[in-house]
Amino acid sequence: MCTSLVTKYNIPGPRYTSYPTVPYWDMNTFSLKGWTQSVQQAFKESNSTEGISLYIHLPFCESMCTFCGCHKRITKRHEVEVPYIRSVLKEWQLYLALFDSKPKIKELHLGGGTPTFFSPENLQYLINGIFWHAEKAEDCEFSFEGHPNNTTYDHLQALYDVGFRRVSFGVQDYNETVQKAIHRQQSFADVKKVTEAAREIGYTSVSHDIIFGLPFQTEESVKATIAKTKELLPDRLAFYSYAHVPWQKGNGQRGYNEQDLPKGEEKRRQYEMGKEMLSDAGYVEIGMDHFAVQSDSLYQSMENETLHRNFMGYTASKTQLMIGLGVSSISDSWYGFAQNVKNIEEYQHLVGEGIIPVFRGHILNQEDQIIRQHILNLMCHFETECSEDLYVEELPEVLGKLSEMELDDLVEISGSKIKILEKGRPFVRNICMAFDLRLQRNQPETQLFSMTV
Repeated sequence: MCTSLVTKYNIPGPRYTSYPTVPYWDMNTFSLKGWTQSVQQAFKESNSTEGISLYIHLPFCESMCTFCGCHKRITKRHEVEVPYIRSVLKEWQLYLALFDSKPKIKELHLGGGTPTFFSPENLQYLINGIFWHAEKAEDCEFSFEGHPNNTTYDHLQALYDVGFRRVSFGVQDYNETVQKAIHRQQSFADVKKVTEAAREIGYTSVSHDIIFGLPFQTEESVKATIAKTKELLPDRLAFYSYAHVPWQKGNGQRGYNEQDLPKGEEKRRQYEMGKEMLSDAGYVEIGMDHFAVQSDSLYQSMENETLHRNFMGYTASKTQLMIGLGVSSISDSWYGFAQNVKNIEEYQHLVGEGIIPVFRGHILNQEDQIIRQHILNLMCHFETECSEDLYVEELPEVLGKLSEMELDDLVEISGSKIKILEKGRPFVRNICMAFDLRLQRNQPETQLFSMTV
């Protein structure tokens, strides 16, 4: 990759799991009543045809991983499990009261935190509780995030028995120096053990998460990690850039210094080398920072042009309504977003009082919906078209912002069509930023986002 392009385009920018991005949500137009009405509308429009998605946030971890920017609570007290699950099920009851028929669950994902902090029995209790008043869609996909050090055979079997067929294991890097810095020490043997156990039980998609740009990481350590990954050949890979955001409240990114991190050009070389190794092993790049073998549903969704991106990242299919349950979870009705409170005690108090525990959100106006579709098209399909139904007044200015990227051979503009070229794929976030009208109108005074490269 051209060094000058990395230098030129390595700026802070969103990852675009939503548009508008969370810092630009308009709380002046948001209300809990407006949010619940948008949920009801989305449910009526889509449940009978495509079903709905559920994301459940399980925030507990036994130790702090210092690379992680997710919302979590560190504890070794496992007596927190059942009270938390009961609160999640109470929140689910509050949403069920909004629906006029039984929901069909098409996608269900357990994230965290560490979902496998919870016992196998309690995870089954949670999932069975969700389906007391819901049913599985015919083509459902249930997935969870597993920590290789504490995901047991019993965890895998228990979740398989209630419908899970996809699991993602957080590997990050196998180098001991890197692992020590990020406080995530796990051996290749442990990852191999849980990967093989999942396949033995019958999981149809096993995914590994690998991060580049971590403290003390080198091209050699990334090369060694991917070489080990190729031995196990997971069906799917997330190979993504470490997001250094130590200013965000609650994350643990303070166990190392800025000088310990590989800089933009070195970091990008780590990615390019890894991408080439993965390609040689038969993986196909999907969207941004994701790879899959051709038998995996993520690859098939790319081929069928049904690939979607939301707060769970890339998914193999879209549902109009995604409900986020649990502390800090974000929901999406397509007409609006809503995020739950981040404090566990406040969350449990609110649902105990019969209140949907939302503390902020955004209702999309017509312009938001148009820009959102353009960004989704670019993130999932690397192209979009400024057609009559996807037109806003500022689109000529957007095309003007892309003109320099066109000169750099990152995009191709042909009439109303914008296509991201192969050379431009590493800069997809930058290209999407040209469409981000809320970002352009309100440039932040302080850094809000991680670097794009």
